Amino acid sequence: MSNKTINTEQGHWLLAKMGKRVLRPGGRELTEKLVSELHINHDDAVVEFAPGMGYTAALLLEKKPKKYTGIELNEEAAALLQKKIHLNGYQVKNASAAATGLDASSVNKVIGEAMLTIQPDHRKSEIIREAYRILKSGGSYGIHELGLMPDHVQPEIKSEVQLGLAKSIKVNARPLTKSEWCALLEKEGFKIKTVEESPMHLLKLKRILEDEGWLRTLKICLNVLIHPYAAKRIFEMRRTFNKYEDHLTAYAIIAEK
Repeated sequence: MSNKTINTEQGHWLLAKMGKRVLRPGGRELTEKLVSELHINHDDAVVEFAPGMGYTAALLLEKKPKKYTGIELNEEAAALLQKKIHLNGYQVKNASAAATGLDASSVNKVIGEAMLTIQPDHRKSEIIREAYRILKSGGSYGIHELGLMPDHVQPEIKSEVQLGLAKSIKVNARPLTKSEWCALLEKEGFKIKTVEESPMHLLKLKRILEDEGWLRTLKICLNVLIHPYAAKRIFEMRRTFNKYEDHLTAYAIIAEK
């Protein structure tokens, strides 16, 4: 699939097209908690993997770090986000999170949300390895990803959930259990500092209202009503999320180099 233009067949870009800003599995609250627990200050050089439409980028820039670099593989999304950022020391690079081109041990904080989930397991490790490489000793890597539960979920259920998600959101989603996410980070040299959890209620009305507010929720609903194809896809995604609700969750993990 080309990474030059935004592919609205993929669930997250389709929702963004309908006006949804918060596209993370644990919602706005878990994102804000992750950003807060990274303790970003004015001396930090921050890297964000796959910033997308820039919701989390805005939260990060409110902390006024010394440097901000977004690493966005999609060329169109990178260009759109760069237009929103006009401060010295802040940039968006059209590059892969597995090969950022940044210097080793050059940044203090790395954050990535809902992007490891859609990678095969070997690619997850490559991205985590790159985060470790560019971080200074003592630096923090924060992730916010789709999770599976319980920790001892049966392999056949895990496969069924992953296949159901892939068909619904048109992305090869491969969520992991809490232990598996932590083990991936530890395997690449990280030490787990904190793990937070939140229900995966991305398309439940209560969560949408919490994440987007009343006015934007109404706007999203109107956009969906006048786009029948989008409505069909979004309700299909919602049915899939509801079907596997007992096995889906969201984790925010901070690990230290």
